[in-house]
Parts: sequence; C-alpha cells; structure tokens
Amino acid sequence: MRKIQLLMLFVLSAIIFQGCKKDVVTSASTTSDQILAATINGTSWIPDDVTATITYDAATKTKSFDVVGTADLKRVKWTITLSDAASATNVNTFPLSTYKVDATDRVKMAYYTAPGGINYDQVGTVEPGSGTIIVTSIDPSKNVITGTYSMTTKKVNYDDDGNIASIETSQILGGTFTNLPYTFSSK
Repeated sequence: MRKIQLLMLFVLSAIIFQGCKKDVVTSASTTSDQILAATINGTSWIPDDVTATITYDAATKTKSFDVVGTADLKRVKWTITLSDAASATNVNTFPLSTYKVDATDRVKMAYYTAPGGINYDQVGTVEPGSGTIIVTSIDPSKNVITGTYSMTTKKVNYDDDGNIASIETSQILGGTFTNLPYTFSSK
C-alpha cells in the first residue's frame, strides 16, 4: 500500500511540474502560467500572449478595461467601458463589480479563431445576457487584477434563400484572470 501511495505522489508531482513549464508573454512581467485561462468548447485553454490595460480618457470622461489573450489560433477579447463620474476617474484602479453584456456598448466580449493561421476572424457575436465579467480584486500598487469571465457566441448561417441553415455556438466557460498584470494610462 505504501508503494502505491508513493507512486501516486510521484505521478502527481510530475504532472504538476510538467504544467509549470509554459512561459507567458504579458504587458507586464509575471511568472504565472495561468494569469488568464478558460475552457473553450470543452477544451482547456491558457493563452501564451496576454495584454491588459486600464485607460482613462479625459476628453470623453470614460475609463476602460481591455483584455486580449491569444493561443492555439484562438483569441478572447473584452472591453468594459465606464462613463459614470463616480467610476470613470483618473486613478489606477477599476471598480469591483459584475459586468454583463447587455444592449449597450458598456461591455463588449468576442471570441476569434484563425482558421488559416494568419488572420483572426470573429466567431459569431455575444448577445445580451450571454457574457459576464466579474472583477473580484485589484491591487493598484502592483498593477494586478483578478476575476472571472464567461461568454457564449452565436453565429447564424443562412442559405441562399435567406432561411436559417444552421446556428453555431462557441462556449468560453470557467474563465479566470488571476493577478493579471495591467498597464494604466491616461489620455
């Protein structure tokens, strides 16, 4: 029994250490390989290229939080734009809250693929009620932000007569951003 426990411990350790090999390119330095992750259509996805920015625009008095993650010919992108005076301030932070895709342009979420390996094409749209970003913590002294996200995209395909031929959906579920480094700018 002791040999089986040791063998299981060895296998588990090997799996954990194997998963720690992937490097991540971000807009700020980091050592974590899962600063951004999700399950896309049932498959685990961890981007190897991630950028995150919080931008205050003095002319429009808006603040936006933008994230783009890319790996394996897949890209996830979102933007949250705040325009209310209490939230859209010229400080290096972002309000902790739940942000949902609705009929306004306040929250935009998108999923892209590069079927030819060169250009990324948006896969359907995220309709109102089909996408959520939850900002759970932010540390403006370290410029890192944490939360969760999910979205479902929908693409309607029509035949030559204008009838619906098929509907394609893509699910980006269980998304997390953990101590995601961001840059702050004011323009």
